[in-house]
Amino acid sequence: MKSKAIFYHAGCPVCVQAEQNVANALDPEKYEVESVHLGTDKSRLTEAESAGVKSVPALVLDGTPFHINFGAGIEALK
Repeated sequence: MKSKAIFYHAGCPVCVQAEQNVANALDPEKYEVESVHLGTDKSRLTEAESAGVKSVPALVLDGTPFHINFGAGIEALK
């Protein structure tokens, strides 16, 4: 059974680079990766905050948030 991975981003250059290098590097046999653009899908902001996301880009693996570099704080996306 695959684990869920959610990559939250805002579409900025840092986020795009992280998605290409980090999210796409996950083993597709182990993880089902969903990419969520919080700049265009603001309805998912509460979900991201509840998962512990403080800034984007961030990858949530098995319920644990991992912040990658710093593109934008979650408050800037509201």
